[in-house]
Amino acid sequence: MPRNISFAMTTQQIKARSKDVTRRFGWWFLKPGEQLHGVEKAMGLQKGEKIFRLCKIQVVSTRAEPLNAITQDDVIREGFPDWTPPRLHRLSLRTLSLPARYNLQSHRV
Repeated sequence: MPRNISFAMTTQQIKARSKDVTRRFGWWFLKPGEQLHGVEKAMGLQKGEKIFRLCKIQVVSTRAEPLNAITQDDVIREGFPDWTPPRLHRLSLRTLSLPARYNLQSHRV
């Protein structure tokens, strides 16, 4: 059975099919060809709350790269056509409660 991957911060982009790339921390084990279930929320579910599946995903490629190496093209592919790379970088760090100058090694899926 495919593992779940949460898109709590980008649910609208997944629903609109405007997102076809994502960056994840700790997902180094993914391989091309693997299938995933994109879900609205996977962790922190309240008692009785169920996982809501958004879509099926087939991993096409993965690579490790610094989070601050994101390009404008990738920002668009992440579902944020009006954003800049620094803005998406700041959002990612804020989501993880990390300082703005911190640079993480992420996995681009």
